[in-house]
Amino acid sequence: MRAVLQRVTEASVSVDGEVIGRIDRPGLCVLVGVTHTDDEDVAERMAAKIHELRVLRDERSAADEGAPLLVVSQFTVYGDARKGRRPTWNAAAGGDRAEPLVQHLVAALRARGAHVETGRFGADMQVALVNDGPVTLVVDL
Repeated sequence: MRAVLQRVTEASVSVDGEVIGRIDRPGLCVLVGVTHTDDEDVAERMAAKIHELRVLRDERSAADEGAPLLVVSQFTVYGDARKGRRPTWNAAAGGDRAEPLVQHLVAALRARGAHVETGRFGADMQVALVNDGPVTLVVDL
């Protein structure tokens, strides 16, 4: 599982012009991809890492601050552009495997007490955010 974490002052995700997820205060926008070998244990460990990673101001975590999270499934974080001019998506799991694991990640974050907003799996989404810092990290498990 791979997550691209961005520290944000605000973020939202829209589908067909309708905002379906929004955070209006400092938190994290999390773009998450699933690969073929991921399972629920990996999703649980990723939830703990995201929630406890000290990337907010003053080396605080989302858990410390009660900061909201916007989690958006994005298979393209597993894109490979090392060869040629067209990326491949071979490392990204298909929707039948990825969707339940993204849902498990969200449930695990909520079980930890996190306020989580989400996108819509498989939809054409527009993500808007204000990157704070800017701080952006790639987390692989």
